[in-house]
Amino acid sequence: MTSTPSIAFAKFAAPKKGSAFVLAADDGAVGEAGKACDPAGALSRAFPVADFSGKFGTVAEVLAPEGTSLDRLVAVGAGKAAALDDQAWLRLGGTIAALLRKATEVAVVLDVPGAEAGGRQAANLAAGILLRSYSFDKYKTKKDKDEPKKPVKVTIHCADPAAAKKAFTDEAAVIDGVLLARDLVNEPANTLGPVEFAARAKDLEALGVEVEILTEKEMKKLGMGSLLGVAQGSPRGARMAVMHWKGGKAKDAPVAFIGKGVTFDTGGNSMKPASGMEEMKGDMGGAAAVTGLIHALAARKAKANAIGVIGLVENAVDGHAQRPGHIVTSMSGQTIEVLNTDAEGRLVLADALWYTNDRFKPRFMVNLATLTGAIMVALGQHYAGLFSNNDELADRLSGAGQATQERLWRMPLGAEYDKLIDSKNADMKNIGGRYGGAIIAAQFLQRFVKETPWAHLDIAGTAMGSPPSEINQSWGSGFGVRLLDRLVRDHYEG
Repeated sequence: MTSTPSIAFAKFAAPKKGSAFVLAADDGAVGEAGKACDPAGALSRAFPVADFSGKFGTVAEVLAPEGTSLDRLVAVGAGKAAALDDQAWLRLGGTIAALLRKATEVAVVLDVPGAEAGGRQAANLAAGILLRSYSFDKYKTKKDKDEPKKPVKVTIHCADPAAAKKAFTDEAAVIDGVLLARDLVNEPANTLGPVEFAARAKDLEALGVEVEILTEKEMKKLGMGSLLGVAQGSPRGARMAVMHWKGGKAKDAPVAFIGKGVTFDTGGNSMKPASGMEEMKGDMGGAAAVTGLIHALAARKAKANAIGVIGLVENAVDGHAQRPGHIVTSMSGQTIEVLNTDAEGRLVLADALWYTNDRFKPRFMVNLATLTGAIMVALGQHYAGLFSNNDELADRLSGAGQATQERLWRMPLGAEYDKLIDSKNADMKNIGGRYGGAIIAAQFLQRFVKETPWAHLDIAGTAMGSPPSEINQSWGSGFGVRLLDRLVRDHYEG
């Protein structure tokens, strides 16, 4: 993998070597700490030439600036001081990371006229640097010749380094969870099947997470015919990983997160088109997000009890594979007529949701899944779909989405949609008609949650192949980890 920058915090001081980054407000003004990096006023001469006004995300650069021994002096536009919220600082960190190039020693001066730049702001900027620096290149045998030979050391100069370091401890834990989720989504399916994914979940025991792995034998005994039906066409056995973080009071009911983990989806006998099928290695983005979230909660010692359950299967085709028209019995006892074997994620989640609810009696359940192309038709790739039976939970999720910019858009549920999955041959069928595909999938899942507050996040457009941004250039985005960590942090920690 590409080397991760090391992050340190220090009091304001003019750097003596390497590259220095200063921040400019929307009128081009640079703070006193920034000016100390530029004793000869090179930036003030460069700004008019570069037509630089301090607009957010814009850049002006001076090489070998006069009056210093620096290699580079870079000004980054911070825009309007009043608009510098947590996400803006994160994006500024990403902008800086994109400009590091071959530098090995970098100073970032956190001083914007008129803006608060305390410990939290410094930590968010540092988090943005780490998120943007991620690259999945573990299988490249020939590295880019422009890649630095050793990790870049980034020192963030700020008013309160101690507060910044303290705030960054929690942020770094969450970022590690995001990067874990990205790694899992980016990994090819030949190296990450259900068994290998379960082993990655088991690794969380090093952080104090209790992890159980259910095998096919155990799931069959529990009656998980819906999940196991999806897996029966693959020689790679199904698994269910159950991750339990006990950071809250023993008597407190846990919050629960459930992920679809189809490590590769051919569509089964309802075969997908060949074009683009390689992207179906990412059909476990929901399970990746849940695993990354539990990592984040454990690494930052969240004061909450949390359950993560991921159903891990490979939807493949051989003589044993499930066929359209098969009827399976789920753990709930409800029967399902499988009319389309490519509508398999909901079959996996049906048993995972029922198991989680039945065993743990959680305060709520949130499931994440790259479930339908229909949600991308509805929302594109900038929002994930949110379906819920509980307004409070839906509002809290939407708020966490706005705070982290992992945004959600609430979609409808209703009896009119639910009747579309009634079957004349079983209790339900796994597809409805041509229209409202994402809603139909959510209605299916709702039949397995009873009265427990529940939300379904359809992340098909945001977990993989989403538009690049200042903080993500990776195919796998890790969408959902920061969102759900914020949900727990804001509402469910004791």
